[in-house]
Amino acid sequence: MAEVAVVKQPKKEEVALQPFVGFEPFFRGNFFAVNPFALMRQFTEEMDRYFGQAPRAAGNGAAWVPTIEVKEKEGKLLVTAELPGVKKEEVKVHIDGDTLVVEGERKQEKEEKREGYYHSERSYGTFYRSIPLPEGAKGDLTAAQFNNGVLEVTVPIPEVKAKSQVIPVQEGVKAKAA
Repeated sequence: MAEVAVVKQPKKEEVALQPFVGFEPFFRGNFFAVNPFALMRQFTEEMDRYFGQAPRAAGNGAAWVPTIEVKEKEGKLLVTAELPGVKKEEVKVHIDGDTLVVEGERKQEKEEKREGYYHSERSYGTFYRSIPLPEGAKGDLTAAQFNNGVLEVTVPIPEVKAKSQVIPVQEGVKAKAA
């Protein structure tokens, strides 16, 4: 009778995962057969979930965050919001306590027809931005203007005199404390 040696071979899956201990959810199967873009998308979703962020929604109902600039000019707080594609009727501006709120909804529909070609696209998104107002802001005198997709809100604020003091800088010996 011939002697037979039995050698246990590790499973292919175990061999592929050994260098990546702790990353098993990302590398199911053969690591080199994974699409790098799918891998990056999955990694991003895992990180968002880990840090408690909502998954990125693509398509209808997705949140849209317009660009807002806030500056002080001539005793007024000037808030400028870029709202391309938004109509005046779709924007709401109000003061809630000590916060200026700009919110609304953007609806875009695009349709293109050519010979033997039809393309239709729709996107909808709500936005909400809140800007804290400085102490003493006069909310009852707030004014808002909307022109060509740009919203400008002015809020009168009290003039605050900055307290500044020049500190002399000495060289060499330790500075004397007062």
